[in-house]
Amino acid sequence: MKYYFAIMLLGFSAAIQAKECVILLHGLARSADAMQLLATRLEQAGYAVSNVDYPSTHYPIEQLAPLAIEQGLNTCQQQSAHPIHFVTHSLGGILVRYYLTTQSIAHLGRVVMLGPPNQGSEVVDTLKDAPGFELLNGPAGQQLGTDEASVPKQLGPVDFELGVIAGTQSINLILSTMLPNPDDGKVSLESTKVMGMTDFIALPTTHPFMMKNDAVIAQTLYFLQHGEFEPLESK
Repeated sequence: MKYYFAIMLLGFSAAIQAKECVILLHGLARSADAMQLLATRLEQAGYAVSNVDYPSTHYPIEQLAPLAIEQGLNTCQQQSAHPIHFVTHSLGGILVRYYLTTQSIAHLGRVVMLGPPNQGSEVVDTLKDAPGFELLNGPAGQQLGTDEASVPKQLGPVDFELGVIAGTQSINLILSTMLPNPDDGKVSLESTKVMGMTDFIALPTTHPFMMKNDAVIAQTLYFLQHGEFEPLESK
């Protein structure tokens, strides 16, 4: 009987360790709370989740990337969970791209970026010198433009499985006047794209709330499971 229980325990342990891990990275001037609904849905789907809270307005991208990502990696490793996927919002996607230019991640899985400024944002070009912009958005916010100082535009193509979800609706009509249409109120649709991405989809959602959008969450799960987005015509 004791051997039977030992085998059962080994099987239970293996099942726990077989979980895949998803690291969530929120956007600029946000917190892990913004990604909590997504974290819950991922956990319900059977993933181990590390919803990282990092000080996005305190440091430049060069410091934020290792600070945030290594925190997430440690959580996944403590749970012996792999492969390791990422789901990011806005700035979070740039942190992943920056980190992977200098570091490799063992057991890297798939990445889904929600509204990433992969080519920068014209909003930053227009407002970065305005009073209060740096105070609210920090050094990383200053690095997200489209000019020669743009960190995203310096990073080059991606070489990992990446799905990008862009929003096409805006609740900030003033910021939208600074952007090529269509846009999500912070980033234009075209600026979310990056060479080497595996798949791309545009959905009728806004930048601040896309991580809580049911269609975005469904497509995120689909990409993590299949390596592509579910065709809209089949829905």
